[in-house]
Amino acid sequence: FFTVAHRYLAQLQLCCPQSPVSYSIARTTHAHMIVSGFKPRGHILNRLIDVYYKSSNFSYANQLFDQLPKPDIVARTTLITAYSAIGNLTLARKIFNETPLSMRDTVCYNAMITGYSRNNDGYASIRLFCEMRQGGFRPNDFTYTTVLRGAAQIVDVEKQCQQLHCAVVKSGTGFATSVWNALLSVYVRCASSPLVSSSSLMGEARNLFNEMPERDELSWTTMITGYIRNEDLHAARELLDGMDERMEVVWNAMISGYAHHNSFQEALLLFRKMRLLGIHQDEFTYTSVISTCANNGLFQLGKQVHAYILRTEAKPTVDFSLSVNNTLLTLYYKCGKLDEARYIFNNMPVKDLVSWNAILSGYVSAGRIQEAKSFFKEMPERSLLTWTVMISGLAQNGLGEEAMKLFIQMRLEGFEPCDYAFSGAITSCAALGALEHGRQLHAQLISLGFDSSLSAANALITMYARCGVLEDANSVFLTMPYIDSVSWNAMIAALAQHGHGVQAIDHFEKMLKADILPDRITFLIILSACSHAGLVKEGRHYFSSMRVSYGISPDEGHYARMIDLLCRCGEFTEAKGLIESMPFEPGGPIWEALLAGCRTHGNMDLGIQAAERLFELVPQHDGTYILLSNLYAAIGRWDDVAKVRKLMRDRGVKKEPGCSWIDVENTVHVFLVGDTEHPEVQAVYKYLEQLGLEMRKLGYLPDTKFVFHDMESEYKEYSLSTHSEKLAVAFGLMKLPLGATIRVFKNLRICGDCHTAIMFMSRVVGRDIIVRDAKRFHHFRNGECSCGNYWVEREANISNICSRRYQAPELIFGAKNIQHPLMSGQLVVSLLSFFWARFEEQLKLMLCSTEI
Repeated sequence: FFTVAHRYLAQLQLCCPQSPVSYSIARTTHAHMIVSGFKPRGHILNRLIDVYYKSSNFSYANQLFDQLPKPDIVARTTLITAYSAIGNLTLARKIFNETPLSMRDTVCYNAMITGYSRNNDGYASIRLFCEMRQGGFRPNDFTYTTVLRGAAQIVDVEKQCQQLHCAVVKSGTGFATSVWNALLSVYVRCASSPLVSSSSLMGEARNLFNEMPERDELSWTTMITGYIRNEDLHAARELLDGMDERMEVVWNAMISGYAHHNSFQEALLLFRKMRLLGIHQDEFTYTSVISTCANNGLFQLGKQVHAYILRTEAKPTVDFSLSVNNTLLTLYYKCGKLDEARYIFNNMPVKDLVSWNAILSGYVSAGRIQEAKSFFKEMPERSLLTWTVMISGLAQNGLGEEAMKLFIQMRLEGFEPCDYAFSGAITSCAALGALEHGRQLHAQLISLGFDSSLSAANALITMYARCGVLEDANSVFLTMPYIDSVSWNAMIAALAQHGHGVQAIDHFEKMLKADILPDRITFLIILSACSHAGLVKEGRHYFSSMRVSYGISPDEGHYARMIDLLCRCGEFTEAKGLIESMPFEPGGPIWEALLAGCRTHGNMDLGIQAAERLFELVPQHDGTYILLSNLYAAIGRWDDVAKVRKLMRDRGVKKEPGCSWIDVENTVHVFLVGDTEHPEVQAVYKYLEQLGLEMRKLGYLPDTKFVFHDMESEYKEYSLSTHSEKLAVAFGLMKLPLGATIRVFKNLRICGDCHTAIMFMSRVVGRDIIVRDAKRFHHFRNGECSCGNYWVEREANISNICSRRYQAPELIFGAKNIQHPLMSGQLVVSLLSFFWARFEEQLKLMLCSTEI
């Protein structure tokens, strides 16, 4: 019997240390025992249990444990360790509690305390440690090492560190390096607590470090990472430079610290020094350096590191290849080399979920959303991060409906969304204007405890603002526990979109007083706010302060917004001078802003010049043709209108059709201009006709200047009555209960006549009406609009004058007067000069009177 037992035990010894074949050997040996009728004793069964649990075959381990008539302390400790390793502390503690006190030993307690520490339950590990001492069990070095690791997770005041330090000294275990390292970790982690002075506690940690009789890699790494975590890179580097030994782990920690603090030059120089000193560089070294290059756009340096790895690592291990290749994928896609990243991915010998997620993120970041969708479908497995990246990508690329469907599918497949997934879904609601869905997501956020999430709250501000509920956006902003620059940007943008330019500027000033520096996005938003409200003086100030006060060089977006502001206020000379002073060639957005301003003010010559440049830069952009066509139509040059539209057809450019939509009883109703498809459109036309009679009694007359087609007057009036925003508003008035706000969304800018008509509608029916067009929000109440008619009234008034300016002289002065024999040519010229001078004066007065 003993010979057979020894033979089986010898075979099981081959399973140690654990290897890929351990499970196969153990199972074969176990099967042979069963077939031969051998009945193993406890020590052999304990060995089998140990191999099975380390191979993650818990069902076999449990069956063997249950077969033991009286499981000994070794078997019990083995299972406690096994369940703790997989995070099942409930079962681990159950086995521990069922172990009689007389059977327990220090190793058993150590196993349970280790389970708590490794599963981040520091309080439970300390409680069990106290119970252990009260039970008369003597802690050893391993006990103190483990309990100190647990304590490091919860200690947050200096006094607690000192108490633990005293306990270690009294125990007599202070000569073990592992205990010193664990105590050092307590001091270092506690130094990050907001309740203590980090410099004072790091000083205590340094004293402890200096007193250590022996230091190993962990000692040096703990001390250096402690300095890094507490923002003292200088002290960390000083400690590294004072090392006599060259430990690669410690150097890797320092390089990683530089990388995380965006000190890319220091990281790269240390990497170079490490190579010159002959210190071995492993996958951790390379991943830190490549990440530094990726995060700072240093593609050429990253590519050189890639070439160096290929030259020096002839036979890399699987772990090395996987981690380094995953970091290279991030480098290439972040630096705009997505196709090269895909090539690396396709040639990787081993891929994991991180690899797949990196390529998916690359497609989403590059806006190649169709390829991202295809790649998403190919993925062999998906994590919560996978779903979140895809949902956010769809939402940010204008596919809000698909993003919402994917969010629902994710939940159906058993994934509980995190706050970032909620942010993506809420962003989708913002794009769609789906207010009720957004409110439901807000309620779910609160119920799941994500209401304090910064990313989710920022998305909520944007969602409520873009759905027309500025008050709710402001409420979210005011109740946020923490506010960053994104939060301020979102709130300032919300105010700007709703026409509250002065309040937007006020928030910007509050942001500065809160010591939050503006970034490029902030200035884009504040310049847009000035443009929406016609705040020329303020716009000039903020545009100038970008470079002077904050060292931010304006890019094309900032110039485009400044030119838009100047042109909308008629400051064409200044706008032209700004374009000429730009440090780069003006692109499409610049000329488009100029053309839009020319359209507003009827500046034909400059408008044609802007349109010609746009035809060269973006020949397929429909907006250029529409603006130029409308510019010609506003002054009655119908032949030129026809030429522009023919050019549009010849080049295959299609105008985006105008549409408006409204959410009624959780159903989105879409209306097109002249709609005949909606099932209730005839009832809508009838209602509009009746409403029009009441509006005319209050003074409303259709403004046919906003029909840019050459047709009879009555047809122009009919054309205006079929605009999509009027249909959507009328449908909302018909279907929504009395007192409910009408919220309509339009994909293009609202026309001047519709703006006037909806003002009259709000007065006739006594309802609040909110229209979100492609540029901004319009809040209509009691016949007034929140924009103060700035965007529409100015255009209409100036259009009247400009149409006169470009008419033939006989239409202005009368054909008979021009042809009268007493009217000499010289007299005609004098009269024309007189009237043109009066016209210029009138135009200047109107520009000044309409400025805000």
